[in-house]
Amino acid sequence: MEPSLNQQITMKLAQAADLLEQQGANPFRVTAYRRASETVSRLTADIRVLVESEGQAGLVKLPNIGKGIAASIMEMVTTGRWTQLERLRGTLDPVHLFQTVPGIGPKTAEQIHETLHIDTLEALEAAAYDGRLAKVPGIGTRRITGIRNALSALLGSTRRRQYKKPDKEPPVQLILDVDRDYRSRAERGTLPTIAPRRFNPENRAWLPVLHAEQESWHFTIMYSNTARAHELKRTHDWVVVYYYNDHHEEGQCTVVTETRGPLTGLRVVRGRELECREVYRAEDSRQLAT
Repeated sequence: MEPSLNQQITMKLAQAADLLEQQGANPFRVTAYRRASETVSRLTADIRVLVESEGQAGLVKLPNIGKGIAASIMEMVTTGRWTQLERLRGTLDPVHLFQTVPGIGPKTAEQIHETLHIDTLEALEAAAYDGRLAKVPGIGTRRITGIRNALSALLGSTRRRQYKKPDKEPPVQLILDVDRDYRSRAERGTLPTIAPRRFNPENRAWLPVLHAEQESWHFTIMYSNTARAHELKRTHDWVVVYYYNDHHEEGQCTVVTETRGPLTGLRVVRGRELECREVYRAEDSRQLAT
């Protein structure tokens, strides 16, 4: 007999806690997922009914369920998936995920992932409305309308949660700091590793993962495992930084070694090159002053 939705969510929350513990995440975060798992396991009512009637606010009213975990439960209820757990397992395949949306084929899915650096259906829906999806080659106005409609059907009319990028992103200096720490520890071999599903036929656990918390930001950092990174042999240079704040507003960025222009040879946050230039300029000024 297939487990009930409550049982499935209970198990997934417990699995996330175990994986976070194995990967060296903050013990308080591990405990939070375990307590949330216990809360869901004790529910006598169907959690889907609670979501349909009260949305995310109803989940937050439960013991040990904060905004972040409530948002995760919403994703599980409305899509049947939990992106964060897939990421922790190394089984996340955003290109395959995007192909579940009618009108998006393999090539377009790859272009969306490479251009926008997103990996969830909620993030794709946000991009379809805020203009970012129009920047992907081959996607015009009519196609975007079709994708919006398809996502609305896929995500379900009961969805209350909307993917939201943080109004304030982590400072560039902070991102560069966690990137430096990640690469240093990865090179020393002191980080736990996972076996990504994509481009890993031997199922080898080669991808180092770092969980960190800095200045009220929560980070999960790992090397890029995209097709483009493999094609250009940059899998150990390009670093993907996932971040969210205490309100569980999510975002991600990619840090690379610049290959052209005034920042050649320096680490830069893609899309925030001007801010990176100011950071390095300030560092040069401090060095000259000493």
